[in-house]
Amino acid sequence: MKTLVLILCGYVFLLGAIPAHAAEDVVQLQLGKTLFTKTAVPACGLCHTLKDANSEGAVGPVLDEIKPDTARIIKALQNGIGQMPSYKASLSDTQMQAIADYVAKAVSN
Repeated sequence: MKTLVLILCGYVFLLGAIPAHAAEDVVQLQLGKTLFTKTAVPACGLCHTLKDANSEGAVGPVLDEIKPDTARIIKALQNGIGQMPSYKASLSDTQMQAIADYVAKAVSN
């Protein structure tokens, strides 16, 4: 009986850990989406088309087509590219990572 209780406690611990991690992912992706659509200045969605964000920007590339990975997105956010400005002075590394995670996830679906 004691062994069964220990096993059940282990499962409860493992099951409890999974949703917490998943919840962190959801929060990170929601932060990225909010930054992409509203908070970043200028907002990414003004220039970029991204289906998940309901954005239809006409200046930057269509992100659903080029499917950038997180490293490419962070590099563009930090350094700017073409007409896109650098966000290094206006976004933290954490915020840039959130945008990159969000966009990379959105284009992979």
